Amino acid sequence: MQEKKMFEFQLGDPSAGASTELGRMSSGQDRKLTVKVGGLAEQASGCCLIRYGDTSILCTSQLGKSNPGMGFFPLTCDYEERFYAAGKILGSRFIRREGRPSTEAVLTSRLIDRAVRPLFPKELTSEVQVIATCLSWDAENDPSTLGLLGASLALGMSEIPWNGPVAVVRIGYVENKFILNPTYEQRANGNLDLVLAGIEKEGELLINMIESGAQEVLEEEMLGAYDFAKPFLQEILKFQNNVLKEIAKPKAVVAQNELDHLIVEKIKNYLNDKLENALYETDKQKRSMALEALQEQMLLDLAGEIGESNQELAKIFFEEQIEKAFKENILQKDKRPDGRKLDEIRPLSCEIDILPRTHGSSIFTRGETKILSILTLGSHGDELMMDNMEVSGKKRFLHHYNFPPYSVGEVKRMGSPGRREIGHGMLAEKALLPLIPSSEDFPYTIRLVSEAISSNGSTSMASVCASTLSLMQAGVPIKRPVAGISVGLVMGKNLKEYKLLTDIQGPEDHYGEMDFKVAGTSNGITAIQMDVKTDGITREIFTEALNRAKTAREYILSKIKETIAEPNKSLSPYAPKVKIIQINPDKIGMVIGTGGKVINEIIDTCEVAIDIDDDGKVFITGQTEEAMEKAIAWIKEITHEFEIGETFTGKVKRIFNFGAMVEISPKQDGLVHISELAPFRVNSVEDVVKIGDVIPVKIIKIDEQGRVDLSAKQAGFSPENKSSTKDTKRR
Repeated sequence: MQEKKMFEFQLGDPSAGASTELGRMSSGQDRKLTVKVGGLAEQASGCCLIRYGDTSILCTSQLGKSNPGMGFFPLTCDYEERFYAAGKILGSRFIRREGRPSTEAVLTSRLIDRAVRPLFPKELTSEVQVIATCLSWDAENDPSTLGLLGASLALGMSEIPWNGPVAVVRIGYVENKFILNPTYEQRANGNLDLVLAGIEKEGELLINMIESGAQEVLEEEMLGAYDFAKPFLQEILKFQNNVLKEIAKPKAVVAQNELDHLIVEKIKNYLNDKLENALYETDKQKRSMALEALQEQMLLDLAGEIGESNQELAKIFFEEQIEKAFKENILQKDKRPDGRKLDEIRPLSCEIDILPRTHGSSIFTRGETKILSILTLGSHGDELMMDNMEVSGKKRFLHHYNFPPYSVGEVKRMGSPGRREIGHGMLAEKALLPLIPSSEDFPYTIRLVSEAISSNGSTSMASVCASTLSLMQAGVPIKRPVAGISVGLVMGKNLKEYKLLTDIQGPEDHYGEMDFKVAGTSNGITAIQMDVKTDGITREIFTEALNRAKTAREYILSKIKETIAEPNKSLSPYAPKVKIIQINPDKIGMVIGTGGKVINEIIDTCEVAIDIDDDGKVFITGQTEEAMEKAIAWIKEITHEFEIGETFTGKVKRIFNFGAMVEISPKQDGLVHISELAPFRVNSVEDVVKIGDVIPVKIIKIDEQGRVDLSAKQAGFSPENKSSTKDTKRR
């Protein structure tokens, strides 16, 4: 049983190494980071309870059985939301427990995975699972970065072979100041939301994971955020190392099975130029088939030398030789598999108005990567209702991403979207969101779907480009077009020996060390996502990658503008039409009616959709102007704010000895006193009007209770010009 211990850390404390100025700028300087170990999940390989403010995460790591024949490292990272953490009971009336992870939970799981995965030994084949469970959430402190920090400690204290720890911070940029671990409000009001994770190696801080959304931030500002975050990352790493010195278990030994050197030489001699010829086949499908055929032939021809027991090791060595050939050609000859220059983008093409009945469509092609983008416009009622642990409210802009197996020439079972599809979809959504017009300027719900119909590198950034084309073709008045590109990295023996690759494709992604995706406009960056297969990148690499991405982005934007220079001025004839009117919130009930009777009658009669916000904003959606105007007139009549001096044509509803009650709108009657009926003395009301008569009236008084007094004579009424509408239905 592990001894119970508690560790505390004041993030941003000047005594811990950060400057006093940085400490003052930190929004988290009054919140301690607390780590408890022992007395929790004692059967797990590693476990800690980590707290920041009143947000608490239970983080565990577990080492499972070894699976040497799987061909990949079986790591699973899960972030679990618990509604009780926020004091909520959610779900339908019949299901009151957590089910499928929310989009936010999936993204957090991916964030943790991308930061910890590169730090496992390549030889490790044992199952490893990391689980971060949010037990308490204070609606102020972000559980995702805290979950990653807890995962680092849970892995570090366990026997699991892992080359951590990893530190993480979230950086905001509000009113020209960088903010450490900003609150949700500061993130919403700022220009930057940046998550940086990093490790320390040979005394140098290396960034190994980036996730960012931004409001067209300049490259220089991104570098400023990196510089601001660096001392805090170093503080957190120092704190973790001090904790792990006390509680870490001895690490398990990873078995390293290697081929005999004689077999290695046989394979090298056999491959010789064959490997280079197969690897540098420019067509993706032909290259894949050539490499697969070469491996099979090698195992067949060298079966006697390799032996049956070494088949799997020979396959691993074959992969290593491909990687070696790939890297040597990049580093020494600037030679890429498809013959491009290191900073060259594959051939681009942009097409719009692809599908006849959709509201917007396009195809963006970059080499063998091809994205079909489809846009649909909906009413206010089509907004996504969100009620998760962290997020509640409505969402009017949605981007979804699909990756069917035929896009890479495979046959697989089709199912619901996986983590990758959700992550790629949200990255493109994050990149596009800053340019989407407000609901006041464009009162539609917008849904984009990116279909990856052919894939060979960075379909997520191609989705950004295709979505921009669809938005502009559909007539959505976006502020500026958005484009994205991925920059890769090949590293040599040290951090100074490297080459960057613009617009990476299949083998460059697989055998390279980095996937650095940057999206933005001509004015700046809107999204960044980076993950690596190495320890991390230096500031120098970060700077060069940003500049390389900017150059590529500007080129792609020019190609987009050649196809469509600005958003179309008109919408598709198949798109719904939306109009907005404002009514007094106190009169919403009058429009809805008892049990929805009134609003349903308007909807059915006018063939429109009606959505009403609590502030009195009414959205009317229909296919024709005539139907919408009819519904608007109806609603305005119901909710009309009456004023003294207004004149109407009203129907007599009731008669009294002292006057007549006249309906001037479906929900408003007014009294015409007998003295105000005619321009002469009236002895009996029925001598002048009868029930059902339609007469002109004028409002002469509205009392404090909203009762209306009318005059017929001041509206020019005389008994000779009255009319009867007993059989006429008035709207």
